[in-house]
Amino acid sequence: MTGLDYVLPLRWEDDSGLEELTGYLRWLGREVRVVVVDGSPPALFDRHAALWNGHVLHVRPDADLRFANGKVNGVVTGMRLARAEHVVIADDDVRYGAAELARMDALLETADLVRPQNYFDPLPWHARWDTARVLLNRGLGADYPGTFGVRRSVFQEMGGYDGDVLFENLELIRTVRAHGGREHRAHDLYVRRLPPAVGRFWSQRVRQAYDDLAQPPRMLFFLAVLPALVTGLLRRRHGTVLAGAAACVAVAEAGRRRAGGRRVFPFTASLFAPVWVLERAVCSWPALAARLSGGGIPYAGHRMLTAAHPVRELVERAQRSGSLGARNPEILCEPSQNGLAEERPQRHSATVARPGSMTSPS
Repeated sequence: MTGLDYVLPLRWEDDSGLEELTGYLRWLGREVRVVVVDGSPPALFDRHAALWNGHVLHVRPDADLRFANGKVNGVVTGMRLARAEHVVIADDDVRYGAAELARMDALLETADLVRPQNYFDPLPWHARWDTARVLLNRGLGADYPGTFGVRRSVFQEMGGYDGDVLFENLELIRTVRAHGGREHRAHDLYVRRLPPAVGRFWSQRVRQAYDDLAQPPRMLFFLAVLPALVTGLLRRRHGTVLAGAAACVAVAEAGRRRAGGRRVFPFTASLFAPVWVLERAVCSWPALAARLSGGGIPYAGHRMLTAAHPVRELVERAQRSGSLGARNPEILCEPSQNGLAEERPQRHSATVARPGSMTSPS
């Protein structure tokens, strides 16, 4: 599959999954050209180089990139080194098969960004819990995967995207939209993802709730859930509470049945939907407190204040940069990307630097 490149940004603090990833990369390197951008400490980087040499192009992030979100440094470096027009960007826990790579390549013929659907395999209890989030998003819109397909020429024209944000996937989607790019939501392109360890799962709860600050209607919804639940219980409106839980399960089940999802999502994941909504409702409050404190949320040695920039702000940036596609006002009124609330144009008060260029320091 010579017409497709694969970019994998990586930063590990230990090599607990090295053998499995090495096997995947050696297979993947026979299918496509692979660029691994490795920001791991020197000892781990050298070990990776010894194992992967001859199978992938293994490099460090470019020194001129100093985004707070290190993943974006890896993505931009990899896109600079890509040769093919069609490029897959994937986290280190994503596992494509040959059929999924071929489908992605075909979809990029008519789209600038392709958004497939991840599913967890294997599926321990905490992965079923997090799958409920996936199903709710599918039931009302689209989920955020750990991988995208992108046209290299579009990424270059954009000059990359801003890496000083927490929710870098949403930032990439919105930046493509702001430049008039075509997004394809491939609800039926299922790409396997390895579940995180239990400890990592728990550590991400508040951080992921902080992402919702980039989508104010969604954040307001979850902030309202806990007071509504407490009020319902105090007033003994147990029927109303149970009806709300049942509605969560019904929406998740609709997402599970969408586009043939039953073949990768078990019914038990839908039953976790009320649990996930309660979790997000609880975690939204400390996330909001972190934002109001002015310091933001801790992430990879930094404190991230901005979750992602509004589409309107990114459109204004794109227009200043001269992107013709950014003159299309319809992108400001697209349906929600998050599936739980309509995404309206929002003004953002934070002042940030423009996204780092593909060829210039950020």
